[in-house]
Amino acid sequence: MSFDSHGSRHARRAVGTVERAEPLDLLGRVPYGRLATSMRALPFLAVARHIVCDGRILLRMHSGFGHHEACNGSVVAYGADNYNDAASGDGGNLWSVQFTGPAEIVHPCPEQEELFGAAPVSVNGEPYAPAYLRVDPHFVTEDTLDF
Repeated sequence: MSFDSHGSRHARRAVGTVERAEPLDLLGRVPYGRLATSMRALPFLAVARHIVCDGRILLRMHSGFGHHEACNGSVVAYGADNYNDAASGDGGNLWSVQFTGPAEIVHPCPEQEELFGAAPVSVNGEPYAPAYLRVDPHFVTEDTLDF
């Protein structure tokens, strides 16, 4: 699915899908994904916890690396998948969702913070300090692997 400059959604149907869920609905099935952008002209990926709220994606990530600041005001990419299901033998149909859109630092309300659930205690040995981004998805794709 993609969103045009007016916010209208356009579906992109993956070839061979038997049952197609909305890409943003699929994000609700897994808690974590990967945020991609660049920092000082170098690309990077960062793990983030996500929730979908009012058609936008809220991300919680560790603030200690400054990744959230690099993303603020920039177009970012975010992706999540259920590929770990294949490793655990629960296979079935696998999917991945990717989207791009502008990101901005936000301060979620208490109800949104609660939806994120428990935060990690530490990241790479340092205490976890959350930072939050809101991403407005402008271009969304869903890819499936049917077995």
